Amino acid sequence: MGLIEPKFLQNRAFCAVERLLRRCHGGAVSTLFPAGASRPKRVALFVTCLVDLFRPSVGFAAIKLLEDAGCSVEVPPLQVCCGQPAYNSGDRATTRAIAAQVIEAFEGFEAVVVPSGSCGGMISHHYPALFEDDPALKARAENLAARTFELTAFLADVLGLQKVAARYDGAVTYHDSCSGLRELGIKQQPRRLLASVEGLTLREMTTPEVCCGFGGTFCVKYPEISNAMVGEKSADVAASGADTLLAGDLGCLMNMAGKLQREGSAVRVRHVAEVLADMGSLPPIGEAESGKSGAGR
Repeated sequence: MGLIEPKFLQNRAFCAVERLLRRCHGGAVSTLFPAGASRPKRVALFVTCLVDLFRPSVGFAAIKLLEDAGCSVEVPPLQVCCGQPAYNSGDRATTRAIAAQVIEAFEGFEAVVVPSGSCGGMISHHYPALFEDDPALKARAENLAARTFELTAFLADVLGLQKVAARYDGAVTYHDSCSGLRELGIKQQPRRLLASVEGLTLREMTTPEVCCGFGGTFCVKYPEISNAMVGEKSADVAASGADTLLAGDLGCLMNMAGKLQREGSAVRVRHVAEVLADMGSLPPIGEAESGKSGAGR
């Protein structure tokens, strides 16, 4: 099986992440990490396509959080899409080819961390079944699945991180993305970490677990239904009284940010990793450096 050409590695996030990882960080381990706890030392970051193409700062935030917790972080250069769009479209042959390359790219690491419940769920829950007719490759897929974690779950559950050195002055509400919640059990982990952010107040929505209507290819196949769903979500966000909307999946965040902007809402939208990494001063999702809409960028 030949390698899939990782053309998107030429984009800004992967190039910038590689430059970032070449710097010397001084080697200091955050004193916020519980003393004496065992932890994976060599961690690979699965950047995800959307982070690469639309929000590289999420990758930088993930690296900062992991390094502050004492991990050595690498970004394998042969990583590609997790294959979820092809999988959801029923193209198993392409999905298998993509998954095989991902498996190869991430072998040898103690843990693979993903700032996305959706991509993390794809790797940990769906890869092994792709290779039922290939016992050797299925075993490698199962091995990768067991080592793959969503970012906040890895920080809170695996590393035992209890506090982050961050400040965010504002009231936030948190959206539980479908894959993270239902496949990976991501619910309290981001909330526990957010509780340690100075100046931050959490105001829960009435229905934080209800889908935002993105669903990957779902929003393309059923745009009217998707728009109705995200409309209900934006109303719930507004009713919470929060000035910032957070989540752990960039697809959901981009979908909700787009709807909020079209409605003229002043609610800012950010990935949870950015707030936890004390990068909350960056422009919100969908806004340019000037603070204006990023639609024309």
